[in-house]
This record gives sequence, C-alpha cells and structure tokens, in this order.
Amino acid sequence: QVQLVESGGGLVQAGGSLRLSCVASGRAFNTYDMAWYRQAPGKEREFVAVIRTRGGTVYNRDSVKGRFTISRDNAKNAVYLEMSSLRPEDSGVYYCNAERVGRDDYWGQGTQVTVSS
Repeated sequence: QVQLVESGGGLVQAGGSLRLSCVASGRAFNTYDMAWYRQAPGKEREFVAVIRTRGGTVYNRDSVKGRFTISRDNAKNAVYLEMSSLRPEDSGVYYCNAERVGRDDYWGQGTQVTVSS
C-alpha cells in the first residue's frame, strides 16, 4: 500500500511559479513510475507529466510546453513538479500518481492550484 500526500499548491498570479511536492509512504518508491495529473472544474483529469523509475520523463507537450519540470528524489520518497510561466488555464487540482504498470496504482488527494489573470 502506498499513500501519497501532495503539497505546494496555492494562489499565484499569471506568469508566476509554484513547486508542487508529493511524498509517498510505504516501501519500494523507486519501483513506481510517478506522475502528475490535473483536473479543472467541469473537465476530465489530464495527464501532465511522468517520471519513470530510471528517470526518463514524458510531458504533455500541448499543455506544458517546457514550462513544467518533473523530478524525483528516491531518498526522500518524493516527486516534484516545478511550474513556471503559469497561466490561468493551468488552474485546477493537481494529483500525484504512483504506478507499477500491470500491478498497482495509487492517487493522492490533490492540491489546488489557482492562477489569477
């Protein structure tokens, strides 16, 4: 069982930056692909970025286009999302996800990000 706790969300002006954190409890953190998703009101949950167990990354290029950076610290059981040049359309609840493909999949409770124009 893995529990994920996100933090770092808040209210920021357009053009600003935020750093989201997700800390995992449980063992074998380094065996999970770690990802961030987001969900705006009235919209479906959207993939943002993933960092694989070996450090490879994939981003939703259409949405983040080099503005966001995902990283992980296996020693701290943590994954981060550095967000810069934020836009109002980046607003939503950001969720952390831990997955071992074909085995198990966990979600955090989410952290709210609001970008004002």
